[in-house]
Amino acid sequence: MFHRSPLAPHAEKQHSKCGERAISAPVIEIPKTRKGSAGAIRIGPAGWSYADWSGIVYPARKPQGFHEAAYLAEFFDTIEINTSFYQPLHAEHCRHWIALVAANPRFVFTAKLWQKFTHEPDAGDEDERAVRVGFDVLRDAGKLGAVLLQFPFSFHHTEENAAYLKKLLKRFADYPLVVEVRHATWNDKAFYAMLHERGVGFCNIDQPVIGRSMKPSGRATGHVAYVRLHGRRYDSWFSDDPAVPPSERYNYLYTEQELEPWAARIRRLAEAGDSTFVITNNHFQGKAIVNALQLIRLLTGANVKVPEPLRQHYPELERIASEPPAEPLLFPT
Repeated sequence: MFHRSPLAPHAEKQHSKCGERAISAPVIEIPKTRKGSAGAIRIGPAGWSYADWSGIVYPARKPQGFHEAAYLAEFFDTIEINTSFYQPLHAEHCRHWIALVAANPRFVFTAKLWQKFTHEPDAGDEDERAVRVGFDVLRDAGKLGAVLLQFPFSFHHTEENAAYLKKLLKRFADYPLVVEVRHATWNDKAFYAMLHERGVGFCNIDQPVIGRSMKPSGRATGHVAYVRLHGRRYDSWFSDDPAVPPSERYNYLYTEQELEPWAARIRRLAEAGDSTFVITNNHFQGKAIVNALQLIRLLTGANVKVPEPLRQHYPELERIASEPPAEPLLFPT
């Protein structure tokens, strides 16, 4: 039933200095297609702890008390927690993260379910208790927008797997759940109906469409609508070449023309659900941040605040920046 696949090691650090700085929270209003009909849309990256973001997304010289999550909360209303995929979250770390983003009252985390439940067949009651420790802290603070059950491409739609998924959804039914499946055998009316009956969201994904991969979609099955953009690196998505770093799977920058169809889907999703989360997972050298900002611009029609280091590396952001650069651009457009 379950088969391991290589995973990029992009978990957040679960410990950090407690210093934090005041931030000005962004207020992102998405224009409504029909007055009063659209739910909240939150856009942000998958994770925050990447070595190659230093000097690109984050300042090369970080001020005292700097924390990546607090910094990103100046620009975005959500971040998907990746570290929960690799191990259960500690309660004290979740409380610290909540404090770090408190200056942005719109900010809500999403989090992946531990891979022991989605990539292995033997998760038990003790594992469930461990997972709930951190999730409950986030939920009780009103900061858990969704729990993502991310299954691998090898998880096909079989009777056995469908039965396992139903049990898993029942097990964690007290959380706002979203299911991500990558194999096209799940593109089935009965599967979508099952999610809808349980109020579970379906994760719409953009990935290299190779073989029987799920194609881009704009489907809402629960109160929470969800989108994840992985990039389109066809040459490295399924690569097992040891000479190719795992991060190359996510080394892709969407063009604005490629994002426009997603902006249209997101608008429709917002009409169908209470809240919509859009997560950019093409994290290589901060490309997820670039595309998240561009999506906000496409959806709001308003220019956006841009991280100062990022605009030096991606001068195309000048066109959508709400403020002039603090320093002259190295490569002006």
